[in-house]
Amino acid sequence: MFSLSNALCRLGVGWLAIAACLSVAKASLIPETSPLEVRAAAGDRLVFCHFMIGIVGDRTSASDYDDDMRRAKDAGIDAFALNIGVDGYTDQQLGYAYDSAAKNGMKVFISFDFNWWSPGDAGGVGRKIAQYASKPAQLVVDGRVFASSFAGDGLDVDAMRSAAGSNVYFVPNFHPGQSSTDKIDGALNWMGWDSNGNNKAPSNGHTVTVADGDNSYQSWLGTKKYMAPVSPWFFTHFGPEVSYSKNWVFPGGSLIFDRWNQVLQKRFPMLEIVTWNDYGESHYVGPLKSPHYDDGNSKWVNDMPHDGWLDLSKPFIAAYKAGASSINDYIKEDKIIYWYRRTLRTLDCDSTDTTAGRPANNNSGNYFMGRPDGWQTMDDVIYVASFLTQPGTITVQSGGQSKTENAPSGAHIFTVPAGVGQQKFSLTRSGNNVLSGTSLMDIANVCPCGIYNFNAYVGTLPSGFNDPLQPHGLASLTVGLHVSTCEAKPSLGTNPPVTNPPGGGTPTTTTSPGGQRPTTTTSSTKPPVTSPPGGGQVCTGGTNADGESGNYSGLCSFSCHYGYCPPGPCKCTSYGSQISPPPETGYNGCPLSGEGEGYKGLCSFSCSHGYCPDTACRRC
Repeated sequence: MFSLSNALCRLGVGWLAIAACLSVAKASLIPETSPLEVRAAAGDRLVFCHFMIGIVGDRTSASDYDDDMRRAKDAGIDAFALNIGVDGYTDQQLGYAYDSAAKNGMKVFISFDFNWWSPGDAGGVGRKIAQYASKPAQLVVDGRVFASSFAGDGLDVDAMRSAAGSNVYFVPNFHPGQSSTDKIDGALNWMGWDSNGNNKAPSNGHTVTVADGDNSYQSWLGTKKYMAPVSPWFFTHFGPEVSYSKNWVFPGGSLIFDRWNQVLQKRFPMLEIVTWNDYGESHYVGPLKSPHYDDGNSKWVNDMPHDGWLDLSKPFIAAYKAGASSINDYIKEDKIIYWYRRTLRTLDCDSTDTTAGRPANNNSGNYFMGRPDGWQTMDDVIYVASFLTQPGTITVQSGGQSKTENAPSGAHIFTVPAGVGQQKFSLTRSGNNVLSGTSLMDIANVCPCGIYNFNAYVGTLPSGFNDPLQPHGLASLTVGLHVSTCEAKPSLGTNPPVTNPPGGGTPTTTTSPGGQRPTTTTSSTKPPVTSPPGGGQVCTGGTNADGESGNYSGLCSFSCHYGYCPPGPCKCTSYGSQISPPPETGYNGCPLSGEGEGYKGLCSFSCSHGYCPDTACRRC
């Protein structure tokens, strides 16, 4: 193909030729990324992302996965690791995911979650792999069907491969000292956060870093493939309103930026981003609007997008796949990505928090009352990562204080002390404004929905797309709350006002009569009741009826969406054309022992269509 720049270089004509030569020379120095087929054949520089199937049972077609697939592919992710349990809707959703991946040029593979699968069921694991092995979107590494897991030590790998009918390329989340490496092809390390070595935040001066985990796994695996974790954050805050209560943080901070730089230096053969959509543990990089059920996480996830972390990852992924040690050549435009918590860590929410002074099932050892375990490891700062094509001056105003940073070209990160109030950001060069904006999320001195929320808000300049939680993703927001001023709907831009005392001192909380802290500017706890419009329309949305237990919320949300909205436990909130429910699962549902009559019809309908919450129903 004719190239003007190459021709000018050969001719050596004037300044234009010199500029063209320099451009060609620079381009030739940028490492090129090998196609997936080449990298997969060698099991080298592969990028995966963990995707939770267990919370997407409400999806009704392959098209419901298209946006996830396209966004992941655009970021450079090679394949989704589809985490599956044993839910009745698993096969239906796997089918949708495989079909969407094929349509959108993505690959996928199954990751067995051994919280639900048994290591003793090697035959079942193998048969499930075989069921999807011939699908066009199935990831193949070294010419072999690829599979992975969460946990699973003790699985008989030979029996699994025999049941699968092929020599599966198996890279499970086995652990050094708990399993042999003889039968596996590699292993995934899940621990993408610094810890105390016992699944909690560093404490008492004892820290096991992510790099320590890398070293442990690589020493154990020898020459076998190591799948390294990359994760941005961890916070979970489930209280006694659910049966899976847990409440702790791992230190996040600048983790995702630091980890990606570490990845470029260590050149691991495989990576797994943890995760795309595990909202309950706050380490999602996918959109809030990605369709999913609400398992109670919306209390700390609503209005808290993380899309900027996927933007941050994109140039690092490109550099990693090309074998480069720097992302500078992969920065194509100026971008600023910032993140912070929406309240300061010393804010006292004990009187209204869902966990403070409220005992819950703690068989797991993961439940703590009040502030999440490890909260002391979280700093009150704004993290600002810049990706600049040329040096520039970044100014950050956090509340009443500001900081100016002379940022170099390329990737750079710095922090600013967090202040209550608005968060403003700008980039200038030679006195000219390049980027500027005010975050949609203020830092407030009131407890959002009454709780301790240690999730991160992530914003960008230029600003990203609108990304609200959808109705199903908000269904359990008010369940278990101890305030009545929080509404189950997105509300970015409507944060509580900050009141500054006379004399410019520390901002304080405005109190209402009786000394109760306001928690949000909204005032209704339930969606309004919508009257039937007639014209053959049916119920397409609902929630638990006024005065009824919040435990009905998820069941009513599911069943009302498909036109079955029994009065008494449920109330309809929207109407429209009939929506076809998911195919029947072949089993019925009954209420748990001790639950009221109102659960009978709801459990029967919901369980028979793939949604059978263990907090209310059982298979029968």
